[in-house]
Amino acid sequence: MSQESHSQLAIHPIEGVDPDELLKRRQIARRTKLLGVVILILLALGAARTIVSRVFHDRALAAGTEQLATQYVKTALAKTPDKAQMLALPGTLQGFVQSPISARAGGYLRRWYKDIGSHVEKGELLADIETPEIDQQLTQAVAARQQAASSLDLAKSSMVRWEALRKRDAVSQQELDERRSAAAQAQSNVAAADANVERLRQLSSFKHVIAPFAGVVTRRNVDVGDLIDPSSARPLFTLAQTDPLRVYVNVPQAYAQMVKPGQAVTVTQTELRGQKFDGKVARTSASIDTTTRTMQIEVALPNPQGVLMPGSYVQVSLPLKGSGAIVVPNNALLFRKEGAQVAVLDAQSRVHLKPVQLGRNFGETVEILGGVEANERLVLNPTDSLAEGDQVTPAPDAADAAPAAKPANQAAAS
Repeated sequence: MSQESHSQLAIHPIEGVDPDELLKRRQIARRTKLLGVVILILLALGAARTIVSRVFHDRALAAGTEQLATQYVKTALAKTPDKAQMLALPGTLQGFVQSPISARAGGYLRRWYKDIGSHVEKGELLADIETPEIDQQLTQAVAARQQAASSLDLAKSSMVRWEALRKRDAVSQQELDERRSAAAQAQSNVAAADANVERLRQLSSFKHVIAPFAGVVTRRNVDVGDLIDPSSARPLFTLAQTDPLRVYVNVPQAYAQMVKPGQAVTVTQTELRGQKFDGKVARTSASIDTTTRTMQIEVALPNPQGVLMPGSYVQVSLPLKGSGAIVVPNNALLFRKEGAQVAVLDAQSRVHLKPVQLGRNFGETVEILGGVEANERLVLNPTDSLAEGDQVTPAPDAADAAPAAKPANQAAAS
């Protein structure tokens, strides 16, 4: 800038300073101010970003805290069951008739005819026993009987002759009475000999071991040549009747009044999946065992195909008539020092702890005799920290939470 331009602008140049140098200084100052403004703007933008970020973080933290503070609970309605309850109890199958077959005659086993698993009919031969001692005793008894019969014949003929002599008064009455007594004793000896012979014959018939009823041989404890001792506790065979079968079940006292003879039951076995067997309660003990507080019942179970085997472990399902009492899930109960309680939700989803009176336990559910009304909403799996008046949020049911499924053709079209 020249001196003329300065004079026109009424700017007096600094003496001793180059005008070009002055112009450069002014440009530098202007640029410095511009840079300062830009830095201030950037700092302002950074501060604003930090403030906005903190505000969003605070809001997110508040929302998360509020969400974590909300108690979500699963609920269920207290209901009165429409159908009968099923009581499942364990039992063991037994043959309708099950008996050990022992020997009555002593000796050696000559031969056996039926092994384990054999089906036999009543009166069928199971084994033969060789009894030499009994055979000898029978032969001796038969000979003794013949000897007694000969003595009887002699006594009778003597008595007849002495009666004839008495009529001619050749012998005394005392002598005749002695002959009559001898004949009576001989008659008694013959009867005793006959009884002994019959006893030994019946004992000898036990050398043939026969089946007393139709069934299945479940055990054989002897082999050919074994010494058979009638006084031994070991049986020769074990025979069981498999159609029908018996099942003995111990019913708890709480359900004893509901089980009656003739009631239909269902029997299942774990190994026979998908198969159910129908039976009936044949009889009950009509008394409670003071040790176990249970009543024993007997179930008659037909087994015409022989599918079920004696000794098997089974489950017996007894249908019980509904009592009209309210039934709730077991996991809705809360046990504290006040006793059994349930957590009931009101219309505002506030918790109210109510004491209840428990009835029968059905396994997954329990009967409530008092303290809860039907259709009240109960909290499932209540925590120990749950208290009276707590505000909770019921979790939506799976059916309500899931969106309604579209038909296949509509879904494809959309």
